[in-house]
Amino acid sequence: MPLPPELQALAADVSNWGRWGEADELGTLNLIDDAAVARGLAAARTGARIPLAIRMDANGPQLGTIPGRINPLHTMVAINANYTGGDADAVCWSDDIITMGLQSCTHWDGLAHVSYAGFIYNGFAASTVTADQGATKCGIQRVRNIVGRAVLLDVAKALGHEILPPGHRISEADVAAAVALAGVTIEPGDIILVRTGQMTHFRRRDREGYLLGDQPGLTTHTIRWFHRHAIAAVAIDTLAMEVFPCEDPDVLFPVHMIQIRDMGLTQGQNFDLEALAAHCAADGVYEMLLVANPEPVTGGTGAPVNPVAIK
Repeated sequence: MPLPPELQALAADVSNWGRWGEADELGTLNLIDDAAVARGLAAARTGARIPLAIRMDANGPQLGTIPGRINPLHTMVAINANYTGGDADAVCWSDDIITMGLQSCTHWDGLAHVSYAGFIYNGFAASTVTADQGATKCGIQRVRNIVGRAVLLDVAKALGHEILPPGHRISEADVAAAVALAGVTIEPGDIILVRTGQMTHFRRRDREGYLLGDQPGLTTHTIRWFHRHAIAAVAIDTLAMEVFPCEDPDVLFPVHMIQIRDMGLTQGQNFDLEALAAHCAADGVYEMLLVANPEPVTGGTGAPVNPVAIK
């Protein structure tokens, strides 16, 4: 059984199946309406731009623990190639390719990423994800509107830590403390950025410290908060999103299951929030415009993103 009875009840309570129609493939991203975007634009006051993506190269966070998630492999396929002929002064081109796991770097998970009991979000059959076409329903190419107001919830700072302790289970009380630190009112359609400080390990070139061992993260006890506040998307500075090891060793990744499959809440992982957190701590402003559309990979269950926070 993927979910015990109490989590089945939670999933039913926060389910958004049918909320935006039987054909909907966007889930909570429907909450990013014109008003939500305008609120984001109003939050961009100074023009300061803070990139939130990690590097894309062979030294990324993947260490082979998740099958198929390989770090980007960059290969040159043409180096100063003279395609048109001519002498040494002719115009030349250099081209390259990348082979990678779509969720190996800073990325958004699509709503086809998680299924249980034979279904993905909104009651589409899990079998709509196929070997030849990928996600024929809820594919990441549907996502074109992750632009709006974002709020940084610096949970680590709110609890007095540089980095949350390994395996720290973020509770609703922890989220409330971070909201109080931010000094903002959460609005429907907001995008939430959760800082644990875990990315500090990766920035220090400690990939093992970032990926392996116990990790802080969200718990099932925060799910109602995201539903109650009508959050459009959530991103975090860890690889797993939720606490690891998981709350119940017999239930793997329940936050993924309920947020993605039942709520239709788009999740992002491997966001580098360190520079943003420093900027917010310096000026006391924790809201911003976030521009963070994923690459429209047809049939993708996730895709890389190069998000930029504008304050």
